[in-house]
Amino acid sequence: MTDAQTINSFLHFVFLGFVALFPPVNPVGSAVVVEPFLHYLDKKQRMQAAFMIASYCLTLCILSALIGGAFFNFFGISLPVVQMAGGILICKMGWGILNADNEEREKSASVVPADTSKVQSMLFYPLAFPMTTGGGTISVLLALSANSYDPEKLSHTFKMLALITSCVLMALAIFVCYYYAPSILKRLGKQGYQVANRLSGFLTFCVGLQIFVNGLTGIIHSFK
Repeated sequence: MTDAQTINSFLHFVFLGFVALFPPVNPVGSAVVVEPFLHYLDKKQRMQAAFMIASYCLTLCILSALIGGAFFNFFGISLPVVQMAGGILICKMGWGILNADNEEREKSASVVPADTSKVQSMLFYPLAFPMTTGGGTISVLLALSANSYDPEKLSHTFKMLALITSCVLMALAIFVCYYYAPSILKRLGKQGYQVANRLSGFLTFCVGLQIFVNGLTGIIHSFK
């Protein structure tokens, strides 16, 4: 494999990971839910809160990606089966986004704490977990880490590095959306949010379908 092909494969897996992570994390939609908690913070406090939430989310994502393979090996679950199950899960998420009501997450916001000092104790739970990165995000990362092993195209280590890069990019997106939430929500508007949401849903469905096909191909090859 040439250097150009290696770089292209790396970027492809980074893109795949980011697209697959976008729906369960949904930084724009999550910003709508979390905004009431950060509304009364000043600019400096909001930056610190957004940074801490993004850091917690990044830590959770990286740990999930790194232990994914070992987790399934411990239970004796084969890679193709994990790929097929993960692909179905991601397809379901994408399909749900394509058919979901965009106002549901806005209605799910909890009561805002009266004392802004209490926000600090809420940055990890429930703001980072599970409101931003929950079970859906962890499930996607487990599926992607299992799908990363493909010795014919790119080493497992290199693909894991790409997946971690996707996690870093998602954490950056979380920080930007949470910090700039008031202005982003004002400029995006309801129509723009719907378009972005539907597009991410379609891309996610395609990513899930591709992972499912990879697993099915692996099972077919195992019988040859």
